[in-house]
Amino acid sequence: MLVTSAASERNQGPILEVLRRELAASTGVLEVGSGTGQHAVYFAPNLPHLTWQPSEVPALLAPLAERVRLQGTPNLRAPIVLDVRDRPWPARSVDAIFSANTLHIMGWDAVADFFRGAGGALGPEGVLCVYGPFNYHGRYTSDSNAQFDAWLKARDPDSAIRDFEALDALARAQGLTLAADHAMPANNRTLVWRRGARPLG
Repeated sequence: MLVTSAASERNQGPILEVLRRELAASTGVLEVGSGTGQHAVYFAPNLPHLTWQPSEVPALLAPLAERVRLQGTPNLRAPIVLDVRDRPWPARSVDAIFSANTLHIMGWDAVADFFRGAGGALGPEGVLCVYGPFNYHGRYTSDSNAQFDAWLKARDPDSAIRDFEALDALARAQGLTLAADHAMPANNRTLVWRRGARPLG
């Protein structure tokens, strides 16, 4: 039986609308931390101009591969093993990277590895899209995010909602410039960095 995430079902429509705009000029995307695969099997047929490459850590690969096998479309590739700590990542010179709800469940060292790996994998006009909850200037954007952060830290002290400014610094170190910051439902955001873009604002 396939594992299903209710959160993925709720957020996939709004995320798709952002990806349609931000990845309009891309031909392929690497999804980092594909989880249950619900995003992959939803986005791929709705973005037919893209080749969608899902990925996961070894322990979570089997259920992801099963969903892709059962529900995949021709532009959805079989998932690959990818740990953000890999040096280098197995995918190189990709047009775009997408990741949803991953940075707050990693330790900070792994978050830094994520941006290092993304910077090495993206091509000269690469796009990085990251969805999730984020803090701004060290402050929560809602009471529900504050409660979620407390739950995260109780479960794993290394996890936390990340500060946008710290993430942007990691992105800039990889030659990526913030190009968009999209407000999303349930106090989430989709952050978009581009190589060679003009600074936002």
